[in-house]
Amino acid sequence: MAKQHEYQLIDMINDKARLAGSNKMELLLFSLGGHETFGINVFKVREVCETLPITKTPNMPGGVEGIISLRGSILPVLNLAACLNMENDKPKTKLIITEFSTHTQAFLVHDVDRIVRVDWDHVRAPQSMPAHVSGKITALTELPDGKLVSILDVEQILGDVIGDEPVPTFEPVTEEVGNATLFFADDSPLARKKIMEVLDKLKITYQFAHNGREAWEKLRAVAAKAEAENANLSKQIGMILVDAEMPEMDGYVLTRHIKEDARFKGIPVVMHSSLSSVANKKLGQQVGVDGYVAKFHPEELASMITNMMRNTKEAAL
Repeated sequence: MAKQHEYQLIDMINDKARLAGSNKMELLLFSLGGHETFGINVFKVREVCETLPITKTPNMPGGVEGIISLRGSILPVLNLAACLNMENDKPKTKLIITEFSTHTQAFLVHDVDRIVRVDWDHVRAPQSMPAHVSGKITALTELPDGKLVSILDVEQILGDVIGDEPVPTFEPVTEEVGNATLFFADDSPLARKKIMEVLDKLKITYQFAHNGREAWEKLRAVAAKAEAENANLSKQIGMILVDAEMPEMDGYVLTRHIKEDARFKGIPVVMHSSLSSVANKKLGQQVGVDGYVAKFHPEELASMITNMMRNTKEAAL
């Protein structure tokens, strides 16, 4: 890819704010040497560059090629083809430098194609996938030319490579926060598992949805029932936790819907996202989120949940 093309990619990557609340996503398309096309949310991409010299180091996990030095930072390099059990002899010419979940790393790929914009409502969770990529592809979308793009769950891939940190033990907080339920929405099985572990240890009841559209339908149903019964909704739902990236409706649009519906007044919305940069936190603030927690930090998540739900309980008295 020509240098000018690389600079154009970086310029587009830096122009993120205009997508907040639009229910659109920009995908960086790339290949791993086969016929498949893969994509990663541009929000997670810091830059794209030609492959740099990779230093092999001992005791690296499978899928990690080594490390590189980039502008004074030492970054691990993950061979995406190896991580997906799709290794081949095609040359790997590009590095995608990514930043999410407060980690920065490089993904080694065969080649980078272009950036495309897609509507979240045209993105669907896969019904079934081959065993070698099962759990590592979070969604699929179809481009206007009919080409299918597999959107990678890079958090799951990173977790598989470096391992999961165990969720610590927390003291139950039922007396502090009351009997209200926490509602959360996240399309990632890994994220849902982590959230549920935290909530189970806090002894907080919960409901969840797999994407923003499903979440909004469930939340409206709960609100309609409370309205019909003349009940205080904030005594039933103490907090709503949303992911930023979700098929069909993203967390920004979901938050905007919640904040525009008077029935949810007084119920805090917290964004729990791997998009951990300052810019992405500001995007959440633009649509009205009350708090922001980066994935995956169980102590910070537990503290945020406890404080927010305690405040909701006190305000509802």
